[in-house]
Amino acid sequence: MTVLALGLIVCSSLLHATWNLFAKRVSGNLAFTWLFSLLSVVVYTPIAGALIWYQRPDVGLEIVLYVALSTVLHILYYYVLQTGYRVGDMSLVYPLARGVGPVVTAALAITLLGERLEIPAILGIGLIVAGTFCLTYTGKEPTDRTRASVIYGMLTGAIIAGYTLWDKYAVTALLIPPLLYDWSCNLGRTLVLTPLAIRDSETVRHHWRHHSLEAWGIAVLSPLAYILVLTAMMFTPVSYVAPARELNIVFGTLMGGRLLGEGNTLRRSVGALIILGGIIMLTVG
Repeated sequence: MTVLALGLIVCSSLLHATWNLFAKRVSGNLAFTWLFSLLSVVVYTPIAGALIWYQRPDVGLEIVLYVALSTVLHILYYYVLQTGYRVGDMSLVYPLARGVGPVVTAALAITLLGERLEIPAILGIGLIVAGTFCLTYTGKEPTDRTRASVIYGMLTGAIIAGYTLWDKYAVTALLIPPLLYDWSCNLGRTLVLTPLAIRDSETVRHHWRHHSLEAWGIAVLSPLAYILVLTAMMFTPVSYVAPARELNIVFGTLMGGRLLGEGNTLRRSVGALIILGGIIMLTVG
């Protein structure tokens, strides 16, 4: 992994953890997803329009199908993630979701895409997995809230693995510019969820009155974080990029512990250090 790719991923991780903090504060639903998706389209349309005018991409049926399925996967992702935030803590749902996703992604990339990992990278993934479980293990009998958090966290991670591999192919094999690809998915998500937003207009108005700051924050930061990752994946194997994104666990855990008062700072700090060690091994590998 190059220094440029690692730099993109570090910036993306900080942005990603920040917008998840906003999402946790809202604990919204698909109506809220529609709201910030619409705002994302508004924010990024001038840049996307300039790209379309400058590059004049040839949009065929294959590209439309890739955008369509990615749209569906991301709707499912936001739905499951926000449900997890309603039933559990960010410091449990977030690290589980981010921990399961890259490991599954790396395994599928090796199996389906023929990518290979060197021994240091394999050890790095192992450290990332160990750090993730260090963050989430408490040694106490889990409550119903904890069990639900684990289920939604792991399910979110599986969805992350699916859209990561799908989108990796879109930006590398089909050569779709990352920003234009993400903008198209945001537009698709807005169109698909518009009927629901109309039916649930009162909830949309509620979120706009009480959570407009969070909506704008997610609208700007979520696409930007993913665009940086897609850019890194254009010249770096996905089996390296996906686990390296685990740095967002460090940021997300610290935000959950400090800003949301979820506690267990010492144990979570140890887990974060283990993850950092895994990222260093991944970079060396």
